[in-house]
Amino acid sequence: MPHRHFILHKPYGYLSQFVCEHRKKKLLGHLADFPEGTMAIGRLDEASEGLLLLTTDGKMSEQVRSRQVEKEYYAQLDGLITPEALERLRQGPAIGVGGNSYQTLPCAAFRLDKDPGFAPRSRKIRDERHGPTSWVSITLTEGKFRQVRKMTAAVGFPTLRLVRVRIGAITLDNLPVGAVQEVAYFALDPS
Repeated sequence: MPHRHFILHKPYGYLSQFVCEHRKKKLLGHLADFPEGTMAIGRLDEASEGLLLLTTDGKMSEQVRSRQVEKEYYAQLDGLITPEALERLRQGPAIGVGGNSYQTLPCAAFRLDKDPGFAPRSRKIRDERHGPTSWVSITLTEGKFRQVRKMTAAVGFPTLRLVRVRIGAITLDNLPVGAVQEVAYFALDPS
């Protein structure tokens, strides 16, 4: 039987899994009727949103999670990020992973000129009276637990909202929040 592949716009508040011991948690299976054996490729934590790939093919999962495939995130930060903080992100700040210090790899990072215009989140982030925010793009080739959030906090600008917008050549585009699109294969290479 051929493998099946899906592109999902994961909403805020959902776990990137199909089974959980906590009955009140929102799971991927609540969004669509996926075939048996479907797995999320990589994870987005419960508070993160955006592009999530799902497949029934374990080999494809390994390929997507490799360091050869870039993952791009848009992060809304607390405060107006400085050029110095952006440079520290590009160089790869040290973060905590499993109780140890981990030196992140250099990455691409830049400030977005304007709000990317995502649909409002189901849970409000905060009021404008708490100060300004800024949006950045961060592109990684690795994926440690809550890495983007830890990196932005390490340079002094905690993440308020995190949306994955690209995996390889696959982009979130205008896929509505919670929507699932089945594809024949994952075109990860931009060429």
